Amino acid sequence: MEAHMLSHATEAMRRDTGVVIPVYFPADGASELGRTLLEDNVRAYVQQVDDPSHICLSVDGAAHGREITEGLATEYGVMAVSAPHNMGKLNGVRRGVSALWARGGLRYVAAVDADGDHFANELLNLVRTAIYVQEREGGEVMVLGWRNSKHRPMGLLRGELEELADRILLDALYYQAALSGEPLRFEYATAHEEYPDFHSGFKLYSSGVVPPVFFSEPELCGLAPDAYYRHGCEAVATVEALQAGARLAVAGRSTFNEQPISAFGNYDRGRMVADKIIWPCKRLDVPAVFVDQWLRNHLPRLLLNTLAPEGKEELSQIRNLVLEAFGMDTDDVSWGPLFV
Repeated sequence: MEAHMLSHATEAMRRDTGVVIPVYFPADGASELGRTLLEDNVRAYVQQVDDPSHICLSVDGAAHGREITEGLATEYGVMAVSAPHNMGKLNGVRRGVSALWARGGLRYVAAVDADGDHFANELLNLVRTAIYVQEREGGEVMVLGWRNSKHRPMGLLRGELEELADRILLDALYYQAALSGEPLRFEYATAHEEYPDFHSGFKLYSSGVVPPVFFSEPELCGLAPDAYYRHGCEAVATVEALQAGARLAVAGRSTFNEQPISAFGNYDRGRMVADKIIWPCKRLDVPAVFVDQWLRNHLPRLLLNTLAPEGKEELSQIRNLVLEAFGMDTDDVSWGPLFV
């Protein structure tokens, strides 16, 4: 690596990078831990940029944290915006990016969660990665903050479910690439494992892909808004960035060994994971028979199906929801070969 890149990346982060932190607290009030994590996150990210107004707290629904974020904005000089109604994480990210973009002058925009699990001191590595790729390849880039373990921070169940969604998203992207005649450019994204960490919430976007990802008309693909804004939000950001011509890259990041807080338990898990699969396959015009076969291909490899019967039941429910969305009849699925 050239020496100038290190100082150049630091300058790009401090002067030319905006950060959106989507915020959601229950309407009946934030927990003390939730407030503490958000403020710690704000304090840490403010230290990474020259202008604290390059940090935007974006509340997904005014009743879900507006007063808290306005107080932090006053204390730390960050921006705070709020949507009138709660729609899902992507709604908060879109509004936050729009508020930052209106100020002009940004080269990169990062989206990070409010729970403190996307460490501010590692933002520099995402910016370095983006510059590294752009100096060599030109064009636009999206950088994923890659977790070396999904199971440790999220637990066995959620880690397995995200693996399933990641693997099928990769299949869908390869399918679309083959039809379009444009190969996937993943040489900066596959050094760590066979499929990228698409559903990581720590993402950095170069300026050229910001408008098509965050300002274009939402592609609901005939699905309920939750599939786009809430359940499939990370898949949406990934697919739209790649469709807009971004080259995918990854940079390793740390996570807590166990997430301190999470809204995962508040969701219908089956519906959420199914939508992570359904939306990108619909968006990329994947035929139902391919989606069905990809499920058959990947379900047997998951460790979750060894948790019998609960694991198999969970995966069967997800598969049935996906097949129903594609107008296919549900049936029993093989759980893999006779011998391993």
